[in-house]
Amino acid sequence: MRAQRMTAIFLAFLLVLGTAPVAPVSAEKNDSSEEGDKEKKGSYSEKHEVVYATLNAAGDQEEMYVVNNFTIEDQGEIVDYGPYTSVQNLTDLTEIQQKEEKIELTAQEEEFYYQGNLEGKPLPWDINVSYQLNGETLPPEELAGKDGELQINIDTQKNEKVEEVFFNNYLMQITLQFDSNIYENIQAPEGSVANAGKNRQVTFTVMPEKEGSFAVKADVSDMEMESIEFAAIPSSMSIDAPDVGGMKNDMSSLSDATAEINKGVGELKTGISDLNNGAASLYDGSKEYKNGIQGVSNGSSELVEGSASIKALLQQMSNSVRAGSGEIDLSDLTKMEDGLRQIAGGLKKTEEGLTNLKDRYGQANQALSQSIESLPASQISEEDIQKLYESGADKEVVDKLVETYKAAKTTKETYANVKEAFNAVGPSLEKSIGSLSEMSSSLHSIADQVGNSLDNMDIAQSLKELQQGLQSMSSNYNEFHAGLTEYTSGVDQLAGSYGELHSGIGELTNGTSKLESGAAELHNGTSELASSTSDLPGQIDSEIDQMVDEYDKSDFDPVSFVSSQNENVGSVQFVIKTESIKKEEEEKQAPEEEEEKSFWDRLLDLFR
Repeated sequence: MRAQRMTAIFLAFLLVLGTAPVAPVSAEKNDSSEEGDKEKKGSYSEKHEVVYATLNAAGDQEEMYVVNNFTIEDQGEIVDYGPYTSVQNLTDLTEIQQKEEKIELTAQEEEFYYQGNLEGKPLPWDINVSYQLNGETLPPEELAGKDGELQINIDTQKNEKVEEVFFNNYLMQITLQFDSNIYENIQAPEGSVANAGKNRQVTFTVMPEKEGSFAVKADVSDMEMESIEFAAIPSSMSIDAPDVGGMKNDMSSLSDATAEINKGVGELKTGISDLNNGAASLYDGSKEYKNGIQGVSNGSSELVEGSASIKALLQQMSNSVRAGSGEIDLSDLTKMEDGLRQIAGGLKKTEEGLTNLKDRYGQANQALSQSIESLPASQISEEDIQKLYESGADKEVVDKLVETYKAAKTTKETYANVKEAFNAVGPSLEKSIGSLSEMSSSLHSIADQVGNSLDNMDIAQSLKELQQGLQSMSSNYNEFHAGLTEYTSGVDQLAGSYGELHSGIGELTNGTSKLESGAAELHNGTSELASSTSDLPGQIDSEIDQMVDEYDKSDFDPVSFVSSQNENVGSVQFVIKTESIKKEEEEKQAPEEEEEKSFWDRLLDLFR
């Protein structure tokens, strides 16, 4: 048995010795083959770069390397560029030559990969991560194993030291993983929270050309945390404009409605202006009537006193003639005739004043009625008003519009209630004018009778007839004086009550004046609103086009992150990770290392 074992060892030894010279020959042939391949120039259709970077838990950059991938068209020598501190072939065992920033490699596969390590090259984004536990800011290394209310703040900004092409065209996604056994009540207002197995995943998105500021809150116990991942890729997706046909139709309807509102407010303004002019005319006429009726009222006492004197004079004359005194002073009758004519003239002027007042009042009342009737009678519901508020129109303008609409509505309703009283003024004035005309005519008739009696009187022959005439005149004048007293009493009452009516007309005039000013201001506002909303569909298209242009980066041509000399760049991606926050594990005692065996010991073990 011992002899057989020795024989086997000897044969194995011979086998080793026999094969030993072969290796140098093979290596020599491979070297010769590689030299032949290097002489052949290769080509590639596309190059892809994936930039891997590690950060500490606070976001400070630590290490970076790039995995370069080439899609080979022609096998052979490929030239790439990058300020790498070292390179490593990830495809085969061929050596990569590096001369400063020039990288020479031999590609023999359809896809070729190599890694280049970078040092001191900054990322396109400045990333900052801070942590607060129970309201206190703590460094990451002090958080492991702690309990409490945790807030993580993540801020991303443009790095001014790097070409802005990546910041302007790349979309960044930030992902945080939370163990559901450690974290509860996770809140991320600016992000999305989703289940990922037993974990909860929080995702934030930073759009191209934008800086990000995000916060995550959670309740944590015995804290540990996985790496925060930042993935940045070109936002090269094409964004189609949304279908806004229905919205544009609605906006067209809104524009038309706004224009109609402006037109209606313009008509309202014109109507209110006419109303105000009519109210002003009404006030002027009312003021003239008030002054006239007050003047009549002021003179009514003198009129009654004068009539009483005439009445007493007639009675005295009648008594004197009846007593047969024969001593009649005809000058008193002449004075009586003059007094009667003066009274009749005064009543005639009052009649003319009332007639003028009636005409002007009628015109003013008609203008007022037409102005009120010209106010739009259409009803605007609260729902319509709410839609106008929701249309985006200026709230202050809409408030004024609603306020004026309600004021106009109140004006129409108020006028409808007092219209009958206004219309009754004209007939009342007409009746007063008729009474004054009748009294004036009666006084003129009496004066004429007195004058005729004086002209035709034969004292010697007609004393008896005079006595009878005076008795009749005195009797008739008693009735006239009673009517005159009643009339003046009515005039006094009318003058007193008309003051209140005139005050009301004055308030109406002030109200319509303010309403006209408000309507003019409202019309200015609705004109501006109509102008700003006249092309809403076009404005919507313009805004959408602007937003699409802002985020549509489909025309972006990728460029190399490591060197501007690199060509045919198909894509560049960034994969960035912070270090995790872990509790320190207790060091386990390392097992004793066995003494490394020599080749002969391992060979002998095969036969033991």
